[in-house]
Amino acid sequence: MGLLTGETLGPVVVAVAIFLLLVDLMHRRQRWAPRYPPGPMPLPGLGNQLQLDFHDLLSCFTRLRSRFGDVFSLQLARTPVVVINGLAAMREALVDQSEDTADRPPVPVFEHLGFGPHAQGILFARYGRAWREQRRFCVSTLRNFGMGKKSLEQWVTEEASCLCAAFADQAGRPFSPNALLNKAVGNVIASLTFGGRFEYNDRRFLKLLDLADEQLKENSGFLSQVLHAIPVLVHIPGLVDKAFAAQRAFMALVDELVAENRMTRDPAQPPRDLTDAFLDEVEKAKGNPESSFNDENLRLVVTDLFFAGIVTTSTTLAWALLLMILHPDVQRRVQQEIDEVIGQARRPEMGDQAHMPFTMAVVHEVQRFGDIIPLGLPHMTSRDIEVQGFRIPKGTWLFTNLSSVLKDETVWKKPFRFHPEHFLDAQGRFVKQEAFMPFSAGRRSCLGEPLARMELFLFFTCLLQRFSFSVPAGQPRPSDHGVYGVLVTPSPYQLCAVPR
Repeated sequence: MGLLTGETLGPVVVAVAIFLLLVDLMHRRQRWAPRYPPGPMPLPGLGNQLQLDFHDLLSCFTRLRSRFGDVFSLQLARTPVVVINGLAAMREALVDQSEDTADRPPVPVFEHLGFGPHAQGILFARYGRAWREQRRFCVSTLRNFGMGKKSLEQWVTEEASCLCAAFADQAGRPFSPNALLNKAVGNVIASLTFGGRFEYNDRRFLKLLDLADEQLKENSGFLSQVLHAIPVLVHIPGLVDKAFAAQRAFMALVDELVAENRMTRDPAQPPRDLTDAFLDEVEKAKGNPESSFNDENLRLVVTDLFFAGIVTTSTTLAWALLLMILHPDVQRRVQQEIDEVIGQARRPEMGDQAHMPFTMAVVHEVQRFGDIIPLGLPHMTSRDIEVQGFRIPKGTWLFTNLSSVLKDETVWKKPFRFHPEHFLDAQGRFVKQEAFMPFSAGRRSCLGEPLARMELFLFFTCLLQRFSFSVPAGQPRPSDHGVYGVLVTPSPYQLCAVPR
């Protein structure tokens, strides 16, 4: 067989180009469907990927929203995506049609990290029997171990005392609070999952927290973004291990802690923690190959709870302290309310919330302004749906722009400023706002929301009861602009904690 000549090469190139164009047009067919959401024109084969800044998707979505409206479409290579913006569209998609938008997109990378048909954890699990089984187990187990009850509240307030002692050790000198906040929040999760807390200088605990931070950097890194965008690359040997080294190390350490829990467990006694409770379910499920209660899923469930439970709450508390040093008038009002309702003689309690409207407003406004998970986690439609009159086909990825609700200019008086009065009525009473959804909404809303609310209130009030916080002398005023990544974190800052 001879080589292609110039005369025969031309038709071959044209044929290949026509073939590739037809393949691309097949993947664009949804755009021609009746009432499909509008969006920017994708490039053949690449979609809209070159038009997006993956280091700041939020700004991209804000610009596209102003051009195309609250419901617009994108094409990421061959994947159709619809972005949902605004309170009305968000409620219609996530709440009114929660059953049809509760699925998660398949992520091929996860299969190389230990996820499989019967071991998907919670956060990224596909919607179905296994996810419902695990969600029900986690919610009921957390409730049994004191979610909303006195026992868990005591764990949090005792950890808050340890945190205050660590702040006092700084002796009023400038320091960054992030590491200590991570340790305090991490110990609450450790108590729930492993039945006890770690000392703040414990070697494995420090490694666990460091790896959690590394995972955040890893997931927003260039290599992980490429693997998610071009899944076929996961088959290149060693590439996934390199891109997600911290996640693998984190899960290996979780395996070690689970193994220790298993060795000290007494099946004849009531479960000490969530790991014991899960192992009880594994025993019951023996012989049932369809059950999601297995050793592989235990490590993923514990990993999900540990990682999500630490980074989100500690980041929100870091925002809270930053905003207190930037707004000393707000800090003084919170402390005045603490002094009037709680005083200095006893620890704060959850029951105090009802008598502390301004503090409650501040905690909620910290979450709204900090806006730490602006795009939530992706959803996927499990059947054809309609949102704001647009038809969204089955199998479409949904990006939920929660920031468009938390910073909606038609809802909030000062959407881009820290303004606790957003949550107070004219008489100074705390008021809930429908547009407050930092935990998302619908079936996939954060299962740890009650625990997070408890931690935020108790840690925040304990710290403000004991200390006054300020910008260190001689240092410039910190910025209140966040750093965009997997989470929106405060710009690095230091503070001084002076005992009251």
